[in-house]
Amino acid sequence: MHSQAISRRAFARKTLFTVGALTVAPAFLRGKNLNSKLNIAVIACGGRGAANMHSVSSENIVALCDVNLKNLETAAAQHPKAKTFRDFRKLFDRANDFDAVTVSTCEHTHAFATMLALHHNKHVYCEKPLTYNIYEARKIREAARKAKVATQMGIQIHAHENYRRVVEMIQSGAIGPVHEAHVWVSRAWGWQSKAEAEQNERDGIWTIERPKEAEPRPVGLDWDLWLGPAPYRPFNHVYFPGPHWYRWWDFGNGTMSDLGSHWNDLAFWALKLEAPLAIEAHGPPPHPEIAPASMHAVYEYGARGEMPPVKLTWYQGSHKPDIWNAGGIPKWDSGVLFIGSKGMLLANYNEHKLLPEKDFAGYQPPAQTIPRSPGHHEEWIACCKSGQGCSANFEYSGLLTEANHLGNVAYRVGKKIEWDSAKMRVTNTKDAEKFIHREYRKGWKL
Repeated sequence: MHSQAISRRAFARKTLFTVGALTVAPAFLRGKNLNSKLNIAVIACGGRGAANMHSVSSENIVALCDVNLKNLETAAAQHPKAKTFRDFRKLFDRANDFDAVTVSTCEHTHAFATMLALHHNKHVYCEKPLTYNIYEARKIREAARKAKVATQMGIQIHAHENYRRVVEMIQSGAIGPVHEAHVWVSRAWGWQSKAEAEQNERDGIWTIERPKEAEPRPVGLDWDLWLGPAPYRPFNHVYFPGPHWYRWWDFGNGTMSDLGSHWNDLAFWALKLEAPLAIEAHGPPPHPEIAPASMHAVYEYGARGEMPPVKLTWYQGSHKPDIWNAGGIPKWDSGVLFIGSKGMLLANYNEHKLLPEKDFAGYQPPAQTIPRSPGHHEEWIACCKSGQGCSANFEYSGLLTEANHLGNVAYRVGKKIEWDSAKMRVTNTKDAEKFIHREYRKGWKL
């Protein structure tokens, strides 16, 4: 990717992506030109946070924040001039010290750190999923529109060439109008059945019930800050370190909000999707504490301009499309299948193919209309400096996040739901309300 990348300056001079809504960021920086370096505050320095910090280290890292002292000390050794913090709320008492923020906390605190950055008019890069629930995604979208800063959700594959070429092919009509799309991943973490969950518990992978007893906390971990707005739970290794927390409804939303951010992105982008009209999900009986390992959700979208209504089906774990099970397409572990009136297009992160292959012999792809990205983080940095909008900005990624969460809402409600996006409400049952937003622990307010 790097060998093919264009310079940030050249990228900044290009018109960015014509797909998806873009938030235009003002070029307010201490420096006066594109050669000036951003002053960046890093919120969460371990795991994905460490990777994100490394990816923006071409700029000035001036502040570090982490609830885990071990992560903070490791990061401080790499950036000894940076100020250190444990609580990101206190970091913003020094907001004049920085221009931009990376947020790589756990899912349940994404919105809180991100909202503070937007309220202080800071450019923000936030890991996926953008927020813990639909209400938070909506609030972040609204705040981002007002702040008019450069925003980017961490769906790194969005910057790769393969996705861009697929989007161009679908939108140019290579397979005709698309009425049906399927997205699947084989990861199977979470609740699936009582027998399987009991075996996982015996194997020490995770428990099937929320533990009531506290275990000794790791030295240097501020557990209260880690919990943040989530319900209080005694410390236990089933939650920490990551990715253990991701399975628990208290802190995350399982595979749907995690890998769905990456894989549904392609269909969302190519088909110009926004808010679904109805969603129905199928899987094992919902567990009150743990997200499912295997399930699928069917989304119904209306027409978008010249694009016809489309059904998008998400599958995770053992659930797969019927055409995959029947051997009608290559059995890729994870993939996206578009079915159009003239044929099919199958894609994953790195490749794509038109099917049946014999019907597309001699096919010439359309001219490239989506500019090459210099890299997902590099794109965000360039947009911070140029005032142009990022491709995975919070308007686009907020809508994607809302849609992914709706799949879990339908699953947990246990019936087909009808969605009124404008009112942010499921219109045919009140059972969904508690999954759209939640009460926060005392001391936390979005």
